[in-house]
This record gives sequence, structure tokens and C-alpha cells, in this order.
Amino acid sequence: MTADDRRAAVLCGIGAWVPPRVVTNDDLVQRLNTTDEWIRARTGIRERRVIEPGMSTCTLAVEAGTRALKSSGDAVVDLVIVATTTPDHPCPSTAPEVAHRLGLTGVPAFDLNAVCAGFVYALATAAGHIAAGSAERVLVIGADAFTTMLNPNDRTTAAIFGDGAGAVVLRAGTADEPGALGPFDLGSDGSNADLLIVPAGGSEQRGSGLPVDPADLHFRMDGQPVFRNAVMRMSESAGKVLERAGWRIEDVDRFACHQANARILSAVARNLAVEQDRVVMNVDRVGNTVAASIPLVLADAAATGDIAPGHRILITSFGAGLSWGSTVLTWPEVEIG
Repeated sequence: MTADDRRAAVLCGIGAWVPPRVVTNDDLVQRLNTTDEWIRARTGIRERRVIEPGMSTCTLAVEAGTRALKSSGDAVVDLVIVATTTPDHPCPSTAPEVAHRLGLTGVPAFDLNAVCAGFVYALATAAGHIAAGSAERVLVIGADAFTTMLNPNDRTTAAIFGDGAGAVVLRAGTADEPGALGPFDLGSDGSNADLLIVPAGGSEQRGSGLPVDPADLHFRMDGQPVFRNAVMRMSESAGKVLERAGWRIEDVDRFACHQANARILSAVARNLAVEQDRVVMNVDRVGNTVAASIPLVLADAAATGDIAPGHRILITSFGAGLSWGSTVLTWPEVEIG
């Protein structure tokens, strides 16, 4: 068997969904003591989508999953992976309920938490199951209602994040097919875990026996070191995966970077010598949607024609943990759900 004949995970369906409620920068100005100009200059974001009462991560995931399954021709999947940092409950995981609501009761389903790198980690996990022969088709969903973790009065985070979900269906195929994923590069650095963190709510705080400070239940971010690490880690990871794939940077038609903020996207693109017209972006309209970021921007770009069949796509992501991951694929013929 040649390398091109080996069993691989092939993208055959994609779908995305964001909640209808739009929160503009002007909506945040008075509460955060800021301006639209300040937010745009620092993040490139002008609006984001936010869940409404009665919605949750499961709601987002089911909507995106439904669209991805339809895009795939209603493929019968035998595994569901939900990448999320905001499960509906600490226990149980959200994926089994998502699978149930999609009519997939009985199919194995689990959550994966690598924060903003979660979708790429989930793709690698799904590809491993397919390569091993333990799954033929996998539904991979990135979904986060991250605004539920924010201090609404903290302008360093409240202006950045939004809610949403994106999903893909992967099928077993061969590595030479359009849509085949890989190779992958994944990494982490737990020595910097405190740069992006929700201090309370987990076993460390609960097991301490100490009263919880309500402020510790909200997400915190140390902006400058996060910026430096995000640019460094995504640039390095993208370079490694290009080398493993045997691609040059000139071979890349579109660059899909985690939509953290516009300044980080631009810095990574400069490091990799990727021209701006090859960078796909929707952070200005949806904000940083955490695990949903990569599938959302891929679906958006494919829907507008900015990504077209035959395009070589470089994907890279970075999140809390610290965690990061990259992969490549050649975009297939696929309907957008």
C-alpha cells in the first residue's frame, strides 16, 4: 500500500450556525466605557452573536450538526465528537444529548476540550478513529456559548468573544482524495495555563474547602503574553504541518487561522509570508467563537466562494491550555449546510 492509498479521513459535509441575536460594538460602549474605534483597532471586531435565554451549547451544536449532516447527503455516522469548553453541564458531557437530538441515539459520543484549538484536536481524533477502522463516518462539531463564561463588564474579554457552532462530516477514504485531512501537528504547554483561565468551578477550587470568589467564575486573559504565544505557536505549528505535507507556503491557496482577533491573524500571516488576500476571516462579524471558530470561517468562506474546490487550505489554531494544532486539506466539492 502506498502513502496515497492509506485510509484517511475525508471531509464530505459542512454546516454552521450562529444565534440570531447581534451585539454590536455600539451596544457595548456604555457598559464597558469604551468606543467602537477602540474595539475595532484592537480586535478588528464590529459585532458578535450571543445566545438568548433558552439556548445553550447543545442548541448551537444541534443546529450546526443538522446542517453538516444535510450537506453530506444525510450520511449515517457512527461517532459524534463535540469540541467545547462550555458544556451544558459539568456532568454529563454534551455530546450524547446532541447525538440524541440528531436522531443518533446509541452512537458513541463524547466531548473534547482543547478550548480554541478544540476543533483541530477533534479532527485529529476523528481521523485516528477512521484510520484505525473503528469508525467509517464521524460527525465533528465545534460549539461554544463562551459569552456565558465572561464577566460582562470586563472589556478585555466581553468585546472579543461570541457564540456559535460549526460542524463537519468525515468519511473513510484515501489520502489522495480532495477533502482528505492531514497530516496534523498538535501541541500544548501547561506551564502557561494561567494565561487564559477560569480559576473556579473545577475540582481544584471545589476541593480546596475555601469559599469561592464570584469573580473567579469568569474567564480571565492576560492579553500581551497570549498575543505573543498565539502568534509564535500558530506560526511554528503551521510551518511544521506544511513540512510534513510536503507543501510550500506558495502552494497554499487559503489560510484559515483561528479567529482570535484581526491583529493576531495578520501577525501569523506575516510570519508565514501569506498575502492578505489568501487569509479567510469572519472575526469582524462573529467575534472569537472558540471551538466553533475554524469550521465557521471555513463554512462562511466556502459559502461566498472565497474557498473553492481544489483550493489547498492551511488550518491552524491556538487556545488555552496552552494548546495548539494545525492541519491541511484540499477543498472538495461539497454543499454548504
